[in-house]
Amino acid sequence: MANILMVVSAANHLTMKDGSEHPTGYWAEELAVSHRLLLDAGHTVHIATPGGRKPTVDEVSLAPEAAGGQEKADELRSYLAGIDTELSSPLVLADVDASSYDAVVMPGGHGPMTDLYQDADLGALLTSMDAAEKIIAPFCHGPAGLLSAVDGSGTFLFAGRRLTVFTDHEELHGGTGPNTPWFVETVLRSKGALVETGPDWTSHVVRDGNLISGQNPQSSEDVARQVLAALTE
Repeated sequence: MANILMVVSAANHLTMKDGSEHPTGYWAEELAVSHRLLLDAGHTVHIATPGGRKPTVDEVSLAPEAAGGQEKADELRSYLAGIDTELSSPLVLADVDASSYDAVVMPGGHGPMTDLYQDADLGALLTSMDAAEKIIAPFCHGPAGLLSAVDGSGTFLFAGRRLTVFTDHEELHGGTGPNTPWFVETVLRSKGALVETGPDWTSHVVRDGNLISGQNPQSSEDVARQVLAALTE
């Protein structure tokens, strides 16, 4: 069985274009669905955050209209409560030894746009894991964390790699809208990533070697299943 690291944002807000603070964190469905599938397959999953701080769930993601109904919202809330001990005492990202893990999974929510995108410890971890051809699987806003992986000259590690991410169109029409401080799709493209997008709000997963990425919350399960398949190769 594999050891999987789940890197989660420790941010609880995103500073918007107008300077206001938008409450956020991780998206419940993305963390819960992927965590459960990986665990149920028999793998070990460790959660890590910057500073080892407890991550904050974006409360919007637990609203029935965002979760897909009251029953699903209750199920997500129950699952997160069941792993609260792990969420309350995550590993310190800076202390993680990349050689101890077979894969790193990065769920989204807008939190990564505050901390993970510029976290040097995450950048070093991703660089080490990519060099070892280990699985790197970010989805929705999680690919913002890929931006942390630059070398001393500022070259982006994932330039020229195929991936997907929460699209600018989804952000404008169902995310934080025109007040969004920056758009992850646009920045990834500007750094040289080959971004491939699917229809809004439908599962879309792109695999490029050891890099497996998903476009939105609807992609959570499919990303996790592709990680499981890759671990058996």
